[in-house]
Amino acid sequence: MAEHLVGTVSHYYGKLKVAGIDLSDKLNVGDTVRILGHTSDFIQIVDSIQVEHEAVASARPGEPIGIKVNERTRVHDKVLVIKPDGLECV
Repeated sequence: MAEHLVGTVSHYYGKLKVAGIDLSDKLNVGDTVRILGHTSDFIQIVDSIQVEHEAVASARPGEPIGIKVNERTRVHDKVLVIKPDGLECV
């Protein structure tokens, strides 16, 4: 499996279970991501992305976004997109 860095966690909203992420590359609904940090390490599928409280199908680099997460994240956790071997992470 190939992993590609797409952003870092900037906020975590515990009651909502939402991670605020600063994107450095594009991210789409349906992508499989790995959240990796000092004490975090889990994989999940992106079910929804919000930009300025509006649901979107994809987000571009430089956009601050929010995604629902299955586990607690922490500021500075890395967000990596996972692609099966043979598929390019672009």
